[in-house]
Amino acid sequence: MKRIPMARPSWDDDMRRAALETLDSLHWVKGPQGKAFGQEFAAYCHAVQGTPCQSGSVALWGALRLLDIGPGDEVLVPSLTYIATATCVSLVGAHPVFVDVEPDHWCVDLASLEAARTPRTTAVIAVHLFGQMCDDHLVQWCEEHGIAYIEDAAQAHGAMAASGTPAGGVGDVACFSFFPSKNLAVGGEGGMMMTRRADLAARMDALVNHGRDARLESHELGSNLRMSEVTAAIGRVQLQRLDGWLARRRAIAKRYDGAFSGLSGLHPPPTRPGTQHAWHQYCILADEPDRLRAALNEAGIDSRVYYATPCHRQQVYATHPQHTATLSVTDDIAHRLVAIPVHHQMTDEEVDRVVAAVKQASHPSS
Repeated sequence: MKRIPMARPSWDDDMRRAALETLDSLHWVKGPQGKAFGQEFAAYCHAVQGTPCQSGSVALWGALRLLDIGPGDEVLVPSLTYIATATCVSLVGAHPVFVDVEPDHWCVDLASLEAARTPRTTAVIAVHLFGQMCDDHLVQWCEEHGIAYIEDAAQAHGAMAASGTPAGGVGDVACFSFFPSKNLAVGGEGGMMMTRRADLAARMDALVNHGRDARLESHELGSNLRMSEVTAAIGRVQLQRLDGWLARRRAIAKRYDGAFSGLSGLHPPPTRPGTQHAWHQYCILADEPDRLRAALNEAGIDSRVYYATPCHRQQVYATHPQHTATLSVTDDIAHRLVAIPVHHQMTDEEVDRVVAAVKQASHPSS
């Protein structure tokens, strides 16, 4: 029986044709594909500008540079996230301050943000974790305190807030990743910076090209962070497919929700009311994660724990003052969030196999 992976990168004739046509054009960098991809994805996200770049990690670094954040500044980040959310802060010389997440939706917790805020707080990087949108009230909180809102939307392509605004159009700057496992990929590494602020748009394009203007004069510190034209061409085709892919992910997640309701020791992920989840990952909060993963493995199904070691406890932050600090929700759930396959290329038979394996690891509650 063929193993069910956590993700299957999409590749079809339209993507192949777009890549080959771009290669044949001999216009491989700084051309029309990257510009069009940025414009089209910005329109999709209700933003004013999108700038393709090399990765989601680069986009996070670029967001902080755009907002002039550096030494002496504090940036609030959830510890339950991929390490790049925190290390981008360190890379610009600012200080990451780790905060807890909500006990139900697992995004950054507003009360924890308020408790951590100081006069040196200049930004918050809010992660739409697993494709779940953060609390809409975060926008107002940031505005009230003059704090920049950076969306880490690396897992949230196509997610929608309760306000009706898509991921990428909520914060001052948003950052996307197009890694092959993501909802939208580009045939390799890739990322996108997005902004709803017209005053940041021109600088965003310059930043990925050594901070240069149209006359090729550098006005600020940047680097070569550009996305290739071939990659952008593939991304444009994938963007046309995204809504259909999301519909499939949401249908699978709905099937899981119904099948797993009432199982002892296994808690399906709740969706924030009024939002549309992007389901980059479907994570079950398991009382016995090892038992669940063993059952899945026995059935030939991949799984993964997100994120077993929170950022503040990783060795890169061994000297950070919060390295041994208690973040109660994060510490409780980090090793218990078991991700199961939910990608859009799953067949109905594969979904049935996953459901059966999860049920095998538990028993209906009485």
